[in-house]
Amino acid sequence: MQTFIPIARAGDTDLELLLSMANRHGLIAGATGTGKTVTLQLLAEGFSRVGVSVFLADVKGDLSGIAKSGGNNPKVADRVSQLGLSDYKVEASPVVFWDLFGEQGHPVRTTISEMGPLLLGRLLNLNETQSGVLHIVFKIADDRGLLLLDLKDLRAMLQEVGENAQEYTTSYGNVSAASIGAVQRGLLMLEEQGAELFFAEPALNIEDLLQTDQNGRGIVNILSANKLMQSPKLYSTFLLWLLTELFEKLPEVGDLDKPKLVFFFDEAHLLFEDVPRALLEKIEQVVRLIRSKGVGIYFVTQNPLDIPDNVLGQLGNRVQHALRAFTPRDQKAVRAAAETFRANKNFNVEEVITQLSVGEALVSLLDQKGSPTIVEKALIMPPRSQLGIITSEERSKLIRSSIIAGIYDRVIDRESAYEKIKGKLQSDRFQNDSTENEGRSEKSQSLEKTRPATVGRARQSIAEAFVKSTVRTIGSSIGRQLIRGIMGSLMGSRR
Repeated sequence: MQTFIPIARAGDTDLELLLSMANRHGLIAGATGTGKTVTLQLLAEGFSRVGVSVFLADVKGDLSGIAKSGGNNPKVADRVSQLGLSDYKVEASPVVFWDLFGEQGHPVRTTISEMGPLLLGRLLNLNETQSGVLHIVFKIADDRGLLLLDLKDLRAMLQEVGENAQEYTTSYGNVSAASIGAVQRGLLMLEEQGAELFFAEPALNIEDLLQTDQNGRGIVNILSANKLMQSPKLYSTFLLWLLTELFEKLPEVGDLDKPKLVFFFDEAHLLFEDVPRALLEKIEQVVRLIRSKGVGIYFVTQNPLDIPDNVLGQLGNRVQHALRAFTPRDQKAVRAAAETFRANKNFNVEEVITQLSVGEALVSLLDQKGSPTIVEKALIMPPRSQLGIITSEERSKLIRSSIIAGIYDRVIDRESAYEKIKGKLQSDRFQNDSTENEGRSEKSQSLEKTRPATVGRARQSIAEAFVKSTVRTIGSSIGRQLIRGIMGSLMGSRR
């Protein structure tokens, strides 16, 4: 059984990532255009080849080529010749395409409850007070057995809590109308970004990311993120949710011979922008502990300074492409990157980082004892799959024939908070209308008994009262339906 993935060559020496150390996480860093994406592709197909499942986000739309054999690329041919790779052969990797919008892959969905108030609060850009109210709303829903599955469920729950704030304040804490309004506005903005497609059922089953094909190769799960990147907070929060789901649902397995799943975070700086302290602590905890679940995390970013120190210190396998030193911050990043490597007496790391050519990198990997090796200046090996995108026809064919075809295609809208709250309101209104009509009927009968013998006039009054009552009942019902219809359009409700 293969125990390593060769990723670069320094002189005559192959630099190999040990599979037993692959869940100790890693970092791929470097300026734009220096070769980070090719390194990511090389690692992804390498893990797949040894039976490890992979999840990655295709931010620029050029990683779909993993699904197709390489060949006829002069740059790849030059690199193969330069490195003297006699055993090099082209091949495709098994791929499943995903897309939050359901356009470039299978739909990815989760529920409001599974996302939770902490991540949702970040997604809605709430302050501490508003996040506290959101936690209260989730707690009330849990206590009342109301499922929060999609955006209309959360909106209905917010309205319910807001209208009955005094009733809940004593038991759960202060609920201000301003905070409820802030959350509602955040939901509207989220809906404009297409998030209503994400919050629905069937929710993603984490086990579907841990598949192998009939040849034992790990499935490469590719999230189409070029459109998603237009909403960077939705992108980063989705990846954080997925990471926490893996952490919470996968069993403890200890140190394996190879990971069960390797997770690549491209554009990693987005994960840590404007992150509340409580959420950052959770991320640090997950990164530290998820290795025992058999998951390796690899951050891909331009600048190592984009990663908080407590997270950066846990990334043992590192591939550093070229950095530019045009500004004081750039120079600081170069020094910081150089200081994280185990020095090589043959060259000055800080100087070399700025001089690396495309496809060249400083590489330091963990040895069998878990210690970083001395950093080496090396040439990254070429991927075996195609560099660049595949055609839309090729992608569509792979989507139709994938192992999960048909599982997530149709949205399920089962009874949840929205339906129950709506049903309760209709029931209350019906009872109120019935009581009102009964009161009017009793009053009419009393008047008829006490009036003089102007029977025709009395009968006409009774008839008029009945007609008026009926008209009011019909009118109020239609009115309520019209209001719900208008509000449904304004609020973007999906049925």
